[in-house]
Amino acid sequence: MTKSNTKNMTEGNPLLLIMQFAFPLLLGNLFQQTYNVVDAAIVGRILGANALAGVGASSSVQFLILGFCIGICAGFSVPVAQRFGAGDTRSLRRFIFHSVILIVFLSVILTLICCLLCKGILNILHTPGDIYSDAYAYLFVIFLGIPFTLLYNITAGVLRAVGDSRTPFIFLALSTAFNIGLDLFCIIVLKWGVAGAALATVASQAISGILCLIFILKKMTFILPEKDDCVLKLSYILNLLSMGLPMGMQYSITAIGSMFMQSANNSLGSVYVSGFTAAMKIKQFTMCPFDALATAVSTFAGQNYGAGNVKRIRDGVKIGVIVGIIYGILAGIVNIFFGRTLSLLFISADSAAILDAAARYLRALGFFYWALGILNVCRMSVQGLGFSALTIFSGFTEMVARILMSVFAVPAFGYAAICFTDQSAWLSACFYIVPTCIYCINKIDHILNS
Repeated sequence: MTKSNTKNMTEGNPLLLIMQFAFPLLLGNLFQQTYNVVDAAIVGRILGANALAGVGASSSVQFLILGFCIGICAGFSVPVAQRFGAGDTRSLRRFIFHSVILIVFLSVILTLICCLLCKGILNILHTPGDIYSDAYAYLFVIFLGIPFTLLYNITAGVLRAVGDSRTPFIFLALSTAFNIGLDLFCIIVLKWGVAGAALATVASQAISGILCLIFILKKMTFILPEKDDCVLKLSYILNLLSMGLPMGMQYSITAIGSMFMQSANNSLGSVYVSGFTAAMKIKQFTMCPFDALATAVSTFAGQNYGAGNVKRIRDGVKIGVIVGIIYGILAGIVNIFFGRTLSLLFISADSAAILDAAARYLRALGFFYWALGILNVCRMSVQGLGFSALTIFSGFTEMVARILMSVFAVPAFGYAAICFTDQSAWLSACFYIVPTCIYCINKIDHILNS
C-alpha cells in the first residue's frame, strides 16, 4: 500500500499547489491534443484537403459523445476527491467500486447506440457528399473506441482526485509517441486512409487507459475496493449519477450548439469546412491550459471542501481566474497574429482560400480568449464542490447562443457569423456561472459554519 504518489491540497500555498498540479495536466492535455493535431496534419498533408474536411465534418458530434464520457468520468471523481480530502478511505473505495460498475454499463450502451446512429448523425449535419465517405469511416472507428475513452478518463480521474496528475501524463505521453508511429503506418504503409488515423487515435487511448489501470492495481492499492466494499448500494449509485450525469450533460448540451454551428458551417462548402477544421485543431490545442488549470482548481476546491476549509476554496478560485485571464490574453495574441502561419501545419501554402478561412476564425477568437479563463475555472470549481447540476444551465446558455447564431446570423452573414459564434456562447455562459460560483462557495460557508 502506498500514498507516495498522492498530493494533499488542503495544506500549503494555494498558487504553488494549483500550478504544480496543473503542469502535468497541461502536458497531458497537450499530448492528448497532439493525437488530433497529428491526425489532422498527416491526413491534410498526405490525403488532401477533402480528407481533412472529412475528419473535421463530425467534430461537434465527437465532442458531444466523447465530451459526455469525459464529463461523467470527471463527475464520478468528485466524491473521490472529497472523501480523500476528508481522510475517509473506506467511502473512497466504495465510490470507486460503484464507478467501475457504472462505467462498464455505459461503455456498452454508448458504443452500441452511437455506431448504429452514425450515418443518421452525418445526414443531420448536412455533411457534403464529396467528404461523406471519409467522415463516416473516421467517425465510426472513433465510436468503436468509446470504451477506451471511458477507461482512460475514469482511471486518470481517480488518480487526479487523490492528487496524482503526473502518472496520467506520463502514460499519455508514451501513447502519443505510439500514436504518431501508428498514424504513419496505417495511412502510408497500409493505405487505410482516414480510418487508419482514427484507429491510431483509438489504439493510443486504449494504451494510456490500460497503463493507468495497471498502475492503480500495482501502486495505489490503498484505493482498491476490498471485499466488503464490493456491494452495490443505491445511495452510492445515486450520488455518483448526481455528480456525473450533470457534468456529462453539460458537455453534451454545449456540443448540441456546436452541432448546429458545424451544420451551418458545413452548408457553406468544403473550403470553409477545411478551414474551420484546421482552426479548430489550433483552438483545441491552445485551450489545453484552460482545461488543466480548471481541473487543478476543481480538485483543490473538492479536497478543501472535504477538509471544511472555505477560505482556501475562495483563494484557489480567485487565483485560478486571474491566471486564466492572463493566459487567455497571451493565447489570444498568438491566435490574432499567427493564426494563418499555424494553419500551415494542416493546409498546404497553395490552398490560399482555406488558409484565409482558418486565419479569420482564429483572429476573431483571439479577442475573446480571456473569457474562457473565467468560464472554465468557475464552472469546474462549481462541479468540484459538488454542485454539478447547477452547471447544466451554463451549458444550456452556450447551446442557445450557438443555435441562435447558426440559425439566424449565418444565413445572413455567412462565415463571418461562424467566426463569432463561440465568443457569443462564452460570454453568455460567463454571465451565469460567475455569480453561481460565488453562490456555491457562500452556501458551503453557511453550511459548515451553521
